[in-house]
Amino acid sequence: MHNPASHLQRLNRAPLRLLAGQALSRAAGAPLVAGNRVRLLIDGGAHFEAWEAMIAGARHDVLLENYIIADDVVGRRLRDLLIERAGAGVHVAVIYDWFGTLGNAGRRFFAPLRAAGVAVRAFNRPRVDSPLGWIGRDHRKLLSVDGRIGSVSGVCVAAKWLGDAAHGVAPWRDSGLLIEGPAVAGIEAAFRDSWSGLGVPLPFAPQPAPDPCGDVALRIIATQPAHGAMFRLDSLIAAMATRSLWISDAYFVGIPTYVQALAAAAADGVDVRLLVPGTNNLPAVAALSRAGYRPLLEAGIRVFEWNGSMMHAKTAVADGRWARVGSSNLNLSSWLANCELDAAVEDAGFAAQMQAQYLRDLECSTELVLRGRRPRPRASVSRSLRGGSSSRAAASALRLANTVGAAIANRRVLGNSEQGVLTVAGLALLVLAVLGFWVPQLLAWPFAVFAGWLGLSLLWRRLRRQT
Repeated sequence: MHNPASHLQRLNRAPLRLLAGQALSRAAGAPLVAGNRVRLLIDGGAHFEAWEAMIAGARHDVLLENYIIADDVVGRRLRDLLIERAGAGVHVAVIYDWFGTLGNAGRRFFAPLRAAGVAVRAFNRPRVDSPLGWIGRDHRKLLSVDGRIGSVSGVCVAAKWLGDAAHGVAPWRDSGLLIEGPAVAGIEAAFRDSWSGLGVPLPFAPQPAPDPCGDVALRIIATQPAHGAMFRLDSLIAAMATRSLWISDAYFVGIPTYVQALAAAAADGVDVRLLVPGTNNLPAVAALSRAGYRPLLEAGIRVFEWNGSMMHAKTAVADGRWARVGSSNLNLSSWLANCELDAAVEDAGFAAQMQAQYLRDLECSTELVLRGRRPRPRASVSRSLRGGSSSRAAASALRLANTVGAAIANRRVLGNSEQGVLTVAGLALLVLAVLGFWVPQLLAWPFAVFAGWLGLSLLWRRLRRQT
């Protein structure tokens, strides 16, 4: 029997899809590109193997941009491959972040690359005329070869992602993508934009966009400082999710607006989960991060801590239809201060892979609960699939500010982990107070030097604009 109501729903579904697609494109600042083939890469070993094969097969150009490039077995192996390709006439260009690579590799490491004709640039070196310029970093992890195959990831070029089997240290848990098809043009465009921001543009033109080679549609989201595209997109996905939203993040900092978006989804019955490191590569950050879990748990959001050496993946999967993988953490540094690169995939098959991987990760994790409450039973795989850096320093500072602010304003009851943060903050402020009374010069002189430096840099910029 004909049902007029269901017929009307079907007629309205297509316009609603168009509106949702338009909203996602505008929030991300990136179009949806169809016709791609995507492969999920898990952990450093799979990444390095794939990257080496990509570079070895390059015929026209290799573009590498990464937050950390280390002078170790992994970095030297990729360096040798890049040198070999440059010797074969392939255009090779490398961008590394100055702050991220500081202490990991120096001039001696990059000298052979430059001698072989590889173009190398460092992002955001310290400058006298920009005393705060170091805050924004190039946090991207991308590789593009010949405009036909590319990688978007959270993995850096460093051996620590492999762990240390000899000393019982497991590999870091991380995720990335290998992408073939028209969307690779977005990866190359992101690199070219970064390169042009550091000096003269690349001297060679992009290769023609490859023909469609698969059935996966995705967006390449390349953000700049103050861009905010990933924040808009993350917030929009939290608002649009109807069944499930499973997130993994290495340096989660729950700013109120995003926490409220997650809480609103959970209040509507959405299965919201957050997977974070149990052991952070910076122990102080782990303690500060835990200070913000209570509001999440009180809102019904399930929080899990990874039991391995380090959980560094930045991913999300919503409703078994949408997934994100890339370099952006859920904190203000990634959202507003850094250059980041992520891929947002709209494909049910790929989202199912992400959900399955997430459930495997939860098997190696511990769920956090409020005192006096029992953890909810873990859903079965079949049921869940149906229904269901300078950056780190800034994230830590924001976490501390949120906790101290909540205590001063008496906005909410603080958990046990937050009490520890207040102890550290209180003692630090008392030390500063004592220094201010007894040796005021220790506080006044650094402030005066910084204020003078900042003032001179502003005047210098003004003079340069007049010339």
